[in-house]
Amino acid sequence: MVSLGTTTPEAAVSVLAAIRGNPGLALGNAVGSVICDTGLILGLSSLLGRLPLQQKILSWQGWIQLGSGILLVLACFPWFASGELFSEGGRLSQLMGIVFLVLLVVYLRQSIVWVRQEQNRSAVEELEGVPNVSVLLILSKLVGAVILVVGSSHFLIAAATETAKRFGVPASVIAATIVAFGTSLPELVTAITAVRRQHGDLAVGNVIGADILNVLFVAGAAASVTPGGLQAGPIFFALLFPAMLSLLVTFRLGIFFSHQTFKRSFGLLLLLLYALATIFSYQYSALRVGE
Repeated sequence: MVSLGTTTPEAAVSVLAAIRGNPGLALGNAVGSVICDTGLILGLSSLLGRLPLQQKILSWQGWIQLGSGILLVLACFPWFASGELFSEGGRLSQLMGIVFLVLLVVYLRQSIVWVRQEQNRSAVEELEGVPNVSVLLILSKLVGAVILVVGSSHFLIAAATETAKRFGVPASVIAATIVAFGTSLPELVTAITAVRRQHGDLAVGNVIGADILNVLFVAGAAASVTPGGLQAGPIFFALLFPAMLSLLVTFRLGIFFSHQTFKRSFGLLLLLLYALATIFSYQYSALRVGE
């Protein structure tokens, strides 16, 4: 539920970018957000405090996180023109976008089932201590937040597009780095706050959920609103997809070897991979421009 709220900016930016005819920015934001969430936010959180690992839940959620990343790459792969992988790239079709949204509904439903199964008496007691809040107040805050997110997305897309044009950097790279960092700020604030309040498990759960939603919700919604789907240029297969999968596999290994608490050594490795992905993205762009 927390991840649904924190991924709203990514969804707004990607959907609006797709509608405006900028599929590279739309897909780049989704993939870049996974890279940012897993590499920067989770890596930084592991250095700031203790990150408990609930193995029973992470054993399922973690595999879905990795599986969704692999599914995105397979869905974008040009199966009938693999020889053009690094020259033309691939595409996330509108049909696959709709399939992603269907999988999103299945995932959310199953998540609710898991939560109910894991509910215990202490959790119920905590909820009973929460004060009642007016439904009207909650709805008004929700509507206001949606308006603010959508409104700011218009300016963010325009700024990102103009920046890409002026510096000769592909919109997908701008989206995967600067835009993705900006839209991932809710996850960053949530993670840091959770760690400082000794709720590191919330930070881990938020990142895992956000990664899954960035694929099924953000990329799925953006692809489903455009007949041509989302173009995945050569840089996705040369750099962005490998970086995303490397981070997801590293995190999965970290869960396996850390047991009860996520080891800081894996957090440092995640930060290093994030830094390398960011640096190589701009170096790759510079090489392409120089060709």
